[in-house]
Amino acid sequence: MISADVHVGIDVAKDRLDAALEPGGEAWQVTNHEAGIAALVERLQELEPATVILEATGGYELPLVGALLGARLPATVVNPRQVRDFARATGQLAKTDAIDARVLARFGAAVRPEPREVPDEATRELAALVGRRRQLIEMLIAEKNRLRLAARPVRRDIQQHIRWLERRLSDLDGDLSRQVRSSPQWREQDDLLQSVPGVGPISSVTLLAQLPELGRLNRKEIAALVGVAPLNRDSGTLRGRRRVWGGRAHVRAALYMATLTATRCNPAIRAFYERLVAAGKPKKVALVACMRRLLTALNAISRDRATWEPLAFQDSC
Repeated sequence: MISADVHVGIDVAKDRLDAALEPGGEAWQVTNHEAGIAALVERLQELEPATVILEATGGYELPLVGALLGARLPATVVNPRQVRDFARATGQLAKTDAIDARVLARFGAAVRPEPREVPDEATRELAALVGRRRQLIEMLIAEKNRLRLAARPVRRDIQQHIRWLERRLSDLDGDLSRQVRSSPQWREQDDLLQSVPGVGPISSVTLLAQLPELGRLNRKEIAALVGVAPLNRDSGTLRGRRRVWGGRAHVRAALYMATLTATRCNPAIRAFYERLVAAGKPKKVALVACMRRLLTALNAISRDRATWEPLAFQDSC
């Protein structure tokens, strides 16, 4: 039996998994298929590691993560940028799958990131629909931009494609609605989120699909996760501007649109926004502050299973 202070890094590729241990540096490979995953899980159960660290790889890691969590192993999926920055900071500039596995193991030993809950299959399917909707909108915008300068021979083709994309977008919105309404839990949460003036069906389903932590974290943690928490930029006597960055860009984009609408149709959000602007805050800063406050309210609504209450929001401001 190896010490419980063992940390395992696993580099995930489409067909192969590279694993490494820290301390000791032992490394091995298995296939990223059912048999290889089963063998890796069995080996890790014998080791009883303190952490098992993987990078998010666009979905290739999900079968392994599911198997690790099913075996009650402490699997954590981390942002690849964090690990790459860690590698550079430790002087590791070379990059191979085996090296990446060792770096992940060292990252786990040094940082010990908190495990984050992995979305279940239904949530991943909903997120896939939301992602496809975003792709259709991007294609639709691109085609409309092309149409402005298109020569006569191709205008008809572009117009037909635009009509097809608009039909597919309408169909996909129906699929999203049916997916959400088919689940009693999602249906309840969707109704709660849409009780907030300014939050529409697309904003709500984006939060459900891509922010499953909503209602489970405190207001500071959820703001940092989305990327609307102001971060200090101070050094010595210099006091830099607080800026927001990082986080989940697609969730932040949906929250931005909801907040923009709320500053017009939600009296509580509009009053908060106008108060900040009157106090001399730039409009963009005031809007980001409203995004953070709206997210805090949505987090509380999801946590408490309570509908929107403007007076409670005003008191919290």
